[in-house]
Amino acid sequence: MSAFMQVRDELRVNPRTWLITGVAGFIGSNLLEELLQLDQTVVGMDNFATGHPHNLEKVRALVSETQWQRFTFHELDIRNVEHCRIATDGVDYVLHQAALGSVPRSINDPLTTNDTNSTGFLNMLVAARDAKVKRFVYAASSSTYGDHPGLPKREELIGRPLSPYAVTKYVNELYADVFARTYGIESIGLRYFNVFGPRQDPKGAYAAVIPRWIEELYRGTSCRINGDGETSRDFCFINNTVQMNLLAATTSNPEAVNQVYNVAFGVRTTLNQLFREIRERLARHHEHVAGVQPEYVEFRAGDVRHSLADISKATALLGYAPTHDLQQGLDVTTQWFIEELSVTN
Repeated sequence: MSAFMQVRDELRVNPRTWLITGVAGFIGSNLLEELLQLDQTVVGMDNFATGHPHNLEKVRALVSETQWQRFTFHELDIRNVEHCRIATDGVDYVLHQAALGSVPRSINDPLTTNDTNSTGFLNMLVAARDAKVKRFVYAASSSTYGDHPGLPKREELIGRPLSPYAVTKYVNELYADVFARTYGIESIGLRYFNVFGPRQDPKGAYAAVIPRWIEELYRGTSCRINGDGETSRDFCFINNTVQMNLLAATTSNPEAVNQVYNVAFGVRTTLNQLFREIRERLARHHEHVAGVQPEYVEFRAGDVRHSLADISKATALLGYAPTHDLQQGLDVTTQWFIEELSVTN
């Protein structure tokens, strides 16, 4: 039996109380779905800056009414420390997902990115410390590797940040480490690598590439690739990310705590390859998509050229075993979006 299956079985027998910040977002709502299906008590916190009420409604439709009654939602803001204290009261584990993502957004508005990602993070740490939570698990980022040229990316080797967003995510790791040594709060940081899956927002200037391309291909609008398309990323399906959050929160291995981990699949895919994979899946349902070609535009400022994770640390210390590669994840994701888009058309 895998480590994750053991954790799920244990939680069903001994349920806990969890706080998910950013619960109405893509990753947060998927964590909510998993925890409610495991009969956990969940507190959710979101200010709807990037999350959506409809994500919560979709989760409600997927769980039983009894499970949904175990969920309490607070429309609160992590930039307000008193809001953070309200949300953390009485919880065992914090899964801190709330943040302003996107490198371009941070370049356009570094002040708001810092206020949310750095000050908001510190507020959450203080509140978690005072509430005496058992474990603080937070969304870190592969952007922390910055300009370090080595591949695959290993947790102990980072370079200089290439964007304000990357700075804030590195500051999070520094604060978590200081709070562990100063106050004894147990934390684990998860460096996400290009997470994708159902409920990821395809709209807006800062939408992630996979949901944006799926919607653009479906609707017959232009798909843009920044640069020559040979930029590569390690794409990680949401189920793998959910697994890592639960493993990190519940591990009893003392060597695994107060660490940061890569959360990825461990395979590098170019944007050109990714475009072809998405186009192939959509063409099975809409023949006109088969001949669509992307539009190539300038490289984006702050982007790294290549990214690939070494996941051996997570495997060794947490028992992480990703269940979906890119192709399997895209099968699920494109089908989900096709069904959603067919309803909204």
